[in-house]
Amino acid sequence: PLTGDVSGSCGPGVQADYVTGAGKLPPFCTSMSTVRLYDLPWGALHGRVKVKVKGSAEQEEAKRQERERRLQQYQSAAQRARSKRQDGELDQEALDLTAEVLIINPDLGTFWNFRREVLLNMEQEKSESERASLFGGELSFLERCLRVNPKSYGTWHQRGWALHRHPLPDWQRELQLCTQCLQQDGRNFHCWDHRRLVVSEGGLPVEEELDFTQRLINANFSNYSAWHYRSTVLPLAHPHPTLPRQPSPHALTHEYELVQNAVFTDPNDQSAWFYHRWLLGRADRDESVSCLLVDFIEQRVAVVFTRPVHVPADGAGLVLRVDNRPLPLSWSPPHGGKHGPVWVCELPPGTLNVNFPDQTVKVTWGRDGGSMECCCTDRLRGEGWCRDTATDQQLFQGDLSVQRAAVLEAELESCKQLLELEPDNKWCLLTLSLLQWALGPLEGEAECLEALARLSACDPLRAAHVADLRSRLLVQNAVLRMEYAQARVVTLARKGVTTLCHLDQFLLITHLDLSGNPLQNLPPAFRTLLCLQVLQADDCSLEAIEGVSGLPKLEEISLQDNLLSDLCALRPLTLCVRLETARLSGNPVCGGEGGAAAVRALLPLPLDLLT
Repeated sequence: PLTGDVSGSCGPGVQADYVTGAGKLPPFCTSMSTVRLYDLPWGALHGRVKVKVKGSAEQEEAKRQERERRLQQYQSAAQRARSKRQDGELDQEALDLTAEVLIINPDLGTFWNFRREVLLNMEQEKSESERASLFGGELSFLERCLRVNPKSYGTWHQRGWALHRHPLPDWQRELQLCTQCLQQDGRNFHCWDHRRLVVSEGGLPVEEELDFTQRLINANFSNYSAWHYRSTVLPLAHPHPTLPRQPSPHALTHEYELVQNAVFTDPNDQSAWFYHRWLLGRADRDESVSCLLVDFIEQRVAVVFTRPVHVPADGAGLVLRVDNRPLPLSWSPPHGGKHGPVWVCELPPGTLNVNFPDQTVKVTWGRDGGSMECCCTDRLRGEGWCRDTATDQQLFQGDLSVQRAAVLEAELESCKQLLELEPDNKWCLLTLSLLQWALGPLEGEAECLEALARLSACDPLRAAHVADLRSRLLVQNAVLRMEYAQARVVTLARKGVTTLCHLDQFLLITHLDLSGNPLQNLPPAFRTLLCLQVLQADDCSLEAIEGVSGLPKLEEISLQDNLLSDLCALRPLTLCVRLETARLSGNPVCGGEGGAAAVRALLPLPLDLLT
């Protein structure tokens, strides 16, 4: 391997000695063991260990003197450039001084700014050919800077700026330069960004870019940058006839074959698996109102959206009408913040009357978000609600649900074949579980959970992530079962749930059992459970219960055998105005001298109900 002392800040003309080992020359040398820094190809030292080779005392002293001389030259040029900027001297000398500084250190943004000021001043009153010469010289200078540091933010930004100022930019040549740079270092994201700019601004054919990524991927399946770039140009080269930003079905067929070749060649490489995940797609539900809850007694209205939205403080966009009469209201998420899937408003007293069964409440969201209307359907509770009737594919758009079932089934079969060859491949297990999940979360629950269990065993470093993924599946399926049974009770006891998601879908439930799950806390989003009356959360390792704060209908809560250690952890219960029963035994806060008495003093509940 190549060894030597290489400084990224050295400029052209700086001698750097290299010594090759075992009598072999580096790949970019043919017959010499000493080269100059500016002769090296871009990226030639990428991934190589740099070892300093100590020469004789005379050589070391000569190098030290040369470094001192160049340092003084650099500092002098930098100081003179600063002085000229302060004096407003935007001339050729200023341009030369900035070049002298930036060729040594191209990461100084101040000097790039000054250089642009000089160029803008010099291009005034110049003809088109003179401007082309001016910015053509700038592009040549920038190529030299890229040889010093091919990943310089300032250099790439300046190059894009110069191309925009050039009256006749040569986009094809610029594309060739990007190709050469990426051949030396395929992971140079600065160059990838610049290539996107060149293709977009130059109007170059995206089909050729697709072929370019194909060549890079064929050369190296692990080139993640090429896979990512392919995902951006594929929808442009082969757009879907109806779906925006999606490739056509015909193009997807070839892409699946390409990915399968990659994953069967190297199943442990993550690049192709990520691209495969993108191909399978993700579909988000259209933004609309999915549920409306009206509390005729508490004079409260809650609206659930299909995805998080922002409602302005003045309620613009979300209009509420009572008996077709619009009301000016202020909306807010129950857990605070500016975005959320659930928004609540408090109505003026007397706006709603539970004794008027024909009284209607209607909400309208935006121009295309649709509307929803309901009346008091449960006079005993003083509630009325309306929600979309949703199937499992509509209620939860899974990570892979954008594709047709036939495509998902074909990919599932391929994963099973690969898993027979690679039974412990984590990427295959993850994709297998997601495919089964997308095809049928309830029907394939057992197979999906089995795949996730194997995944957790194969990849223990990411066991927590897999546990959260598993929890998400269990919560979704619990909501689906509740939806199909038209019930308002959810049981997730001892399911191994580690995180609570989709709590906006729990708006209407009245009873919830979370006992025996390692949750550690009830998050603020838990406040969206506006109808919850009974909560069981025993043995959940809870250290905080902030999410129960202010639940308006909570009457009974069981928090036994948790880790609530002080009275501050119990204060959210004091804001539950209807709370009648709290079971807290087995928590550290209830132990010790005076612990139980302090809890009784904090929670003014009947003593025989507080244990």
